[in-house]
Amino acid sequence: MSSTGPVAGRHYPRSAGEFGAWFSTDADCLDYLEWLRWPEGFVCPHCGHRVGWRMADGRFCCGACDGRTSVTAGTIFDKTRTPLTVWFMACWLFATQKDGVSAQSLQRALAIGSYQTAWAMLHRFRSVLVRPGRERLNGTVEVDETFIGGEEPGLRGGRAKGKKSLVGVAVEGTAPKGLGRCRVASLDDASAASLHPFVAAHVEPGAIVITDAWPGYSGIDELGYRRDTRSQRAARLRGDDPFALLPAVHRVASLAKRWLLGTHQGSVDNAHLQSYLDEFVFRFNRRTSRSRGMVFYRVLELTVAHEPVRYRDLILNPEPKKNPPAGRAGWGHPPSLERPPANRPWRAA
Repeated sequence: MSSTGPVAGRHYPRSAGEFGAWFSTDADCLDYLEWLRWPEGFVCPHCGHRVGWRMADGRFCCGACDGRTSVTAGTIFDKTRTPLTVWFMACWLFATQKDGVSAQSLQRALAIGSYQTAWAMLHRFRSVLVRPGRERLNGTVEVDETFIGGEEPGLRGGRAKGKKSLVGVAVEGTAPKGLGRCRVASLDDASAASLHPFVAAHVEPGAIVITDAWPGYSGIDELGYRRDTRSQRAARLRGDDPFALLPAVHRVASLAKRWLLGTHQGSVDNAHLQSYLDEFVFRFNRRTSRSRGMVFYRVLELTVAHEPVRYRDLILNPEPKKNPPAGRAGWGHPPSLERPPANRPWRAA
């Protein structure tokens, strides 16, 4: 790979046509995943040894511990019965569509057998979007809370716990009026016990944190932040617009709500809300990317570094099936397990 990063047309496809040419078979997809997972060559996931060989069934055998593994083992593609070509096409649509894709749209576009399969595929992609050890926001950061779905009447101050979901929003400000990165996360309530951990998890100590005068933010100075308090009540008394005090937060919150209502028709339950918020943050923070193919590359890069996500981990109140359905003959197996030619477009020179 280039020292300056992945290159369009060499490490990832630049267009849908190029995507189709690169990934026409499951063997092509396996080869690409192998390169993403082991860019410097095979590494045994059991002992870390770097010497191994490919077996007749397509798996790898470690030369040190004799462990057997496959390219997809230990990733979100582990034990999948869905062809990798379908997975890749789903990832391409997920990454390259500006506003994403709903499970129903994905099912129709790829002729997937069931809505549950399409829904689970998208949720598996969402589960990898939060990169471990990602950098926290810094500089000047606006922080506030909002209700997803709108505030409920009768809730004091708009912060009391009700049927709607309360989420925290943090946004970097850039000079003169631009927006940087954002973070959005579900909150149990608007108390200091919830707001302080939210700020600590998403904002780098030493940053200037702009908040309103809500008491839940009191004490964040002791966590290493410089708090800039802006009172909405004082703004109203002056005749000013209180929402203008935290413009970045309100803009991002509005975009998130509009995205949920547009792409997903607002049909997002509280149990999975954080996954959708993670997707929104991932998209927002990459809104200036010149190549959507790069976003596709980044998503796949995260999938091969993430542990398996089972369907039971995604659904509410999972219960074991008494009679598991039998898999289709040959379903999910590539037409050939022979390694494609080495002169692939993504191969480094």
